[in-house]
Amino acid sequence: MEYWKVGLVGLGKLGMPVALAMSMKGHDVMGYDIDPGKMQKERFPHREVGPNGEPSIEPLLRKSSLRFGSLKEVVRHADIIFLAVQTPHDPRYEGVTRLPKERMDFDYSYLKNAMSSLAMAIKENGKDKIVVIISTVLPGTIRGEILPLINDYIKLCYNPFFIAMGSTITDFLNPEFVLFGVRDKEAAEKAKQFYRTLHNKPFYETTIENAELIKVVYNTYITMKICYANTLMEICHKIPGCNVDVVTNALALATDRLISPRYLQGGMGDGGGCHPRDNIALSWLARELNLSYDWFEHMMICRERQTEWLADLIEDHHRRRGYPHHLVGIYGRSFKAGTNLTVGSPATLLANILEERGFEVRMYDPYIDAGSCPFRWAGVYFIATNHKEFSEPGWHFPPRSVIIDPWRYIPKQKGVEIIPVGVNENNF
Repeated sequence: MEYWKVGLVGLGKLGMPVALAMSMKGHDVMGYDIDPGKMQKERFPHREVGPNGEPSIEPLLRKSSLRFGSLKEVVRHADIIFLAVQTPHDPRYEGVTRLPKERMDFDYSYLKNAMSSLAMAIKENGKDKIVVIISTVLPGTIRGEILPLINDYIKLCYNPFFIAMGSTITDFLNPEFVLFGVRDKEAAEKAKQFYRTLHNKPFYETTIENAELIKVVYNTYITMKICYANTLMEICHKIPGCNVDVVTNALALATDRLISPRYLQGGMGDGGGCHPRDNIALSWLARELNLSYDWFEHMMICRERQTEWLADLIEDHHRRRGYPHHLVGIYGRSFKAGTNLTVGSPATLLANILEERGFEVRMYDPYIDAGSCPFRWAGVYFIATNHKEFSEPGWHFPPRSVIIDPWRYIPKQKGVEIIPVGVNENNF
């Protein structure tokens, strides 16, 4: 097997697991981050499972051959350098608050600063280097914002990943395909050789602009599926004899002409560091390009309105039972099961909507909050994140409480009323 000397610039929630994955495949990986506190292997703050189901990547990090150095040392060391620097959106565009009327692009200042520093270090080194950007950007960004910063020593490629936070290593080592924006053919061929040491998945080469667009519309397509499934959930909840899981299970069989089963399940809206922000950023781009119809805005409005409907459901059950106080308990804060990341979390959006209506909201997440669940007083509770712990026999909800379950996975429990959202089996 061919082994490479790899550099990884940016050791955050994406960069560190990817650096570890490369080192686990036998490559000599050196990482650098502008924050010295990230250049260590003792603690990783984000919950990530290992490639073989390990509950944490920290033990794998500690025994790995991954090492750290200055930016200049990484440049001297590496045959290929991956740039994994954040391109955040303003906090208003994470999908946890009401959708603002105005739109804006991602913040590219971190990426531009990192590329400027890297370009200077590569020029001082005096040798050609393959630099692969993996950060998410809107189409046209590399050409307009990044190319003016590089020099002739940099052989630039664009290679955004399709990974899910929480299972980064597994997704990186076993992707559907590798998306690769090509500017330098020779650099792309060398990068392809490197990827063949990791897996044999398809390598999809295209222009950098195509790759930029493919990355963000991949994420927004997932939002579309989730909004559609949640629309079906609302319909089924309101019509006797309907069950959303029965409906979506039928649609999931139509894999030739319709869909795959993934993301086709009624529940909460999508979240994370990509989906809400990519939709809102593409809504900004739709306005910049004066598109005839802003599809992306309406997906985000759909996501928000569906969350409002769930708030209606909570309020209705609260009122019907005559609880004298305006208290609601929400189980789950993270944006999806099994992770401790809250960025873009629909649970937070729901809490904010309820607080707008005058409710006092308490939230608990076993992956974020220490100790046992601190609230036992609300009467009405909502399962916002479908962590497996909530459905296990050892988990007991407060007696005489109402549990609203949009995932339909909480088993019956004595003394507790479970409301499965999207199931209305009172036949005519």
